[in-house]
Amino acid sequence: MKHFPPLAAIPLAALLFLTPLRALAGDGHDHGAAAPAATGPALPRFAASSDVFELVGVLNGKQITLYLDRATDNSPVTEAQIELEVAGKKFKAAKQGSDEFEVVLPEAPKPGALPITATVTAGADSDLLAGELDIHEAAHADEAEHSHSWKEYAGWALGGIAALVVMLTVGRRVMRSRQVRMGSAA
Repeated sequence: MKHFPPLAAIPLAALLFLTPLRALAGDGHDHGAAAPAATGPALPRFAASSDVFELVGVLNGKQITLYLDRATDNSPVTEAQIELEVAGKKFKAAKQGSDEFEVVLPEAPKPGALPITATVTAGADSDLLAGELDIHEAAHADEAEHSHSWKEYAGWALGGIAALVVMLTVGRRVMRSRQVRMGSAA
């Protein structure tokens, strides 16, 4: 009967100890295919709807771009008069392109909840829509997506040391058992 060589125990032990570690990884820690990165921060937006219209506004600095659709079939409303009341001040929206409207504020709004009321008139239809624009402070762009703490590195180091101790212990026992077998054969 052939015996298992002690040096072959090292890759076997490594395989046995390292395989379950991947199964223990939490969501986002499998280091498989990278998730697509966001191209930039999402711009603040609001939505307001009624039985007749749906209005979406996107804030970019001082500019609010408005998109107006019919609630029944989601078709864009290309000809309309939109008047926005933003924090108590009224602004008339100007048409931009075929299905966009735009309002330019005198200054960029400060972070917080901003009440918005829109008066929309399109042909014979007229409606009053209300929404709220929630503006958050800009996130720090220099923060890393995922950072490893010293505790994570310490855990990996302790795991590696434990695996090495187990492999050395198994190797010594295998060598002793071979010496005992060889000594008894002589």
